[in-house]
Amino acid sequence: MSLQQIPAPLENRIASEAFQEALQIAAQNADDVDLRGRFPREAVDALRTSGALGWHIPLGYGGAGAHIEDLADATFELSRRCASTGMIFAMHQIQVASIVRHKANSSWFESYLRLLVSERRLIASATSELGVGGDLRRSIAALEPASDRSSNMVQFEKNASTISYGAHADDLLTTVRRNTGADQGDQVLVLTHLSEMEMKRTGEWDTLGMRGTCSPGFTARATCLADQVLPVPFAAIAAETVVPVSHILWANVWLGLSTDAFDRAQNFVRVQARQNPGTPPPTALRLAELSARMAEFRALVRAAMKEYTALADEEGRRYLSTIGYAVRINNLKIAASEAAVDVCQNALRICGFAGYKNGGPYSVCRQLRDAHSAALMIANDRLLATNAALLLVYREAK
Repeated sequence: MSLQQIPAPLENRIASEAFQEALQIAAQNADDVDLRGRFPREAVDALRTSGALGWHIPLGYGGAGAHIEDLADATFELSRRCASTGMIFAMHQIQVASIVRHKANSSWFESYLRLLVSERRLIASATSELGVGGDLRRSIAALEPASDRSSNMVQFEKNASTISYGAHADDLLTTVRRNTGADQGDQVLVLTHLSEMEMKRTGEWDTLGMRGTCSPGFTARATCLADQVLPVPFAAIAAETVVPVSHILWANVWLGLSTDAFDRAQNFVRVQARQNPGTPPPTALRLAELSARMAEFRALVRAAMKEYTALADEEGRRYLSTIGYAVRINNLKIAASEAAVDVCQNALRICGFAGYKNGGPYSVCRQLRDAHSAALMIANDRLLATNAALLLVYREAK
């Protein structure tokens, strides 16, 4: 079967009984996951069963060959039920996309893709690191020859400030310097099985929101084959895949949780309207304003997905590394993260005390708290500073 074969529409898989069950399980456990700050194991296990973890992998390796916009739709639907589950799904798919697009001719990574599908493995990432100030594009940890000097074996040790669901994943994709003599920006990605790693937890995860992502710090040590290093420099992987796919899928997480908050506010206003037929309640005006805000939010996210999909050819991939695209995709992240808080905050104003209480059909507490994480995931201030520097040397075409 050709790797280029066009897959069946993913809508069929989203509508499948297995994925719909995963959505239902995510919704049923969302409040408990949030309250206890625990990993949404039931929902993730259901995603494994549905085969969704391998949807982006090409057909020739056993996957579904799903496109990024298909994964975005699935992320959105999950996040309407449980934003932590949606974020875990999104983070996993970002790692899968990095491997699929940048494995080159690596037989090891081709075998790994088949393994991921057959064993339904979950990938986490370790890109953050103490000492680099939150800069994705710098690393202190470096690859070096294995201590026993075995041929074709390398090792590293990384002090990661956070590893989302690191204690619950099967594999880890880690940024490190190419070697001990490399600059901090000369990075590669290494894929290791957690079974061949030593993971020492260095922090706790008791947070305001996104509590189910379970993202404390770890010191991660590993010895692996040199073949487990992606053959493409991380600078290219970041520009073409990690940054745009992250911002697009994260935006769909925030759009999903915002849609849930809006739906709760709309249901609240409808109940008020039924109590006094013929007279729209005062909250109806706020709801109309919020509906317009949601329309803008959806349009922003959909346009970014459409643009990224259109850049799949070789010329488009070159554009992904330009200053202009970097500014645009950073703006998506900034705008989407701010829109999520705005929508949830205004949904709270509509629902009033019914929205302020934990639990109940009109509560937006979890959604609002989860939305506040958005500005911190690659901090908006950092992205604004990056854009400010880029705009000094770039002028948008008229």
